[in-house]
Amino acid sequence: MKVIQDNPSKSFPILVVDDNRLQRTVLETSLKAAGFEVVVAENGKEGLDIFRHGYYPIVMTDWVMPEMSGLELCRAIRSDDSGRYTYIILLTSQDSKNDIIAGLEAGADEYLIKPAHQAELVSRLKTAKRILELESSQQRYIEEIKSLSLIDPVTGAFNRRYMDEHISQEIKRAYRYERSLSLILVSINRFRDVIVAHGHYSGDVVLKQCADCLAESIRKDVDWLARYGEESFMVVLAETNMAEGMIVAKRLRLRIASLDIRMHEKEVRVSASFGVAGFTASQQKLGMTADVLIDNTDRCLTKAREEFGETIRGVQIG
Repeated sequence: MKVIQDNPSKSFPILVVDDNRLQRTVLETSLKAAGFEVVVAENGKEGLDIFRHGYYPIVMTDWVMPEMSGLELCRAIRSDDSGRYTYIILLTSQDSKNDIIAGLEAGADEYLIKPAHQAELVSRLKTAKRILELESSQQRYIEEIKSLSLIDPVTGAFNRRYMDEHISQEIKRAYRYERSLSLILVSINRFRDVIVAHGHYSGDVVLKQCADCLAESIRKDVDWLARYGEESFMVVLAETNMAEGMIVAKRLRLRIASLDIRMHEKEVRVSASFGVAGFTASQQKLGMTADVLIDNTDRCLTKAREEFGETIRGVQIG
């Protein structure tokens, strides 16, 4: 959600919906005189279409309109699943308690009796602005908490929860666009030996530096990295077939082997084993699952660790 600025002229657009041309023009003029940016719609259907194609934190709508009433527009806006909050002010000449309750129950936050007095109008908009600022702050806080819950605190990579939730989405995306998808499972060799020799903190240092190395070696905003186990990571490569994934794994193996890790002025050298699995959606019937893809990657990693001198194993599924 956008942060609302204190200066109305540099603020957010207000969507005004009214089928009465004169009243619409008067309201638009009043709002612009107060420094607000205004977008107008001549009826509820047009207003809903404009709302769905832009960002309008405040909507001011007439109650009685043909085709779609203000109450119907309120309900449609409240059913929007964009995650943004919209402050709705209902404009009405109906001031009975029952009418006001009906408007609030339909989703309106506030109501104004027409014709709206300029000072009252600006005052209500200031209230709307404060509420939107609080909502924006709360949303940022929620997003920060959610982000922290998906990050591994030791390595800074995504955690297992994130991986479990997003690999299925990557598979769906591969089928939608008939593209390839590959996974690389990376396991640090003799990780327990490092801890025995240098202590548990040294293990965290090794994991962090390996994670940074892996993250820096893949495509930003396309591929992603998650911590899979105590000493292992999952690299997810979008639009990458198994053969290409093998090339990436070889590059990652060399970069990890070349890491210069210092622990108590002593050099710590690490290496890693790799399992690679991938599929191409255009050649694979709909039915690939995260469990199948991860299981095949895990099996390849097991073979790589068991076969002396072979640190990468891969399989093309399908």
